[in-house]
Amino acid sequence: MTPLPALPAAVERPGPATRVVAALSARGLKRRYQIDGRPVDALAGVDIEVQPGESVAIVGKSGAGKSTLLNLIGALDRGYEGELRVFGRELRTLSDAELARFRNQQIGFVFQAFHLLPQLSVGRNVMLPAAFGGGLTDGEVETRARALLAELGLSDRFDQNPAQMSGGERQRVAIARALLLEPPLLVCDEPTGSLDAETGRQILAVLADVRARRGTTLLLVTHDPAVARSADRTITLAGGRSAAGEAA
Repeated sequence: MTPLPALPAAVERPGPATRVVAALSARGLKRRYQIDGRPVDALAGVDIEVQPGESVAIVGKSGAGKSTLLNLIGALDRGYEGELRVFGRELRTLSDAELARFRNQQIGFVFQAFHLLPQLSVGRNVMLPAAFGGGLTDGEVETRARALLAELGLSDRFDQNPAQMSGGERQRVAIARALLLEPPLLVCDEPTGSLDAETGRQILAVLADVRARRGTTLLLVTHDPAVARSADRTITLAGGRSAAGEAA
């Protein structure tokens, strides 16, 4: 496999010489919305800690607060109370520019609906995060995208249109895109929700392999018991609060 070009030194990455901090730490995390003039607590006091390299599933019924929590962890929403740290950074203290850079380089996203751009080739979809930062040259970005696609069994699909691919193949492309800038945290929102059972198992195997070889922290938000069982442990949300689950 072609080695991936290294990220520039300016990108903050945990390493052996760095004091180990939690990949994710939430204390008394609350998020309140106003709906029809009434306050609604989507999160009412969530406490979570995830260590670097862990695989953790977040489960709960619809309306339990999973999407709200995902938006906060993914640095898409800062309107919260309490404490939320991702690799030691309190997200609420970052400026808009710092938050955008942090989100782009530290957090990779994999979605149920893939969210690939149909007007772009597979390769261009994978390369997209570099358009928003990362400090790589065009040549390095393409080399990295091709290496990731090869790693995920799609070495011959660089110039193909995503619409010509199966659901499982498109999810692999989405995973490659999420890994382009080598984020230490991969947030997966129902990553098998649009796939049949066998393809879903294949995608879970891909994610497990990514974690094993790269040391990536996996956060799996899911309704699917099979996805939850693939994680080291589960965290259940109910009524906007969290409860630790059993180790897998």
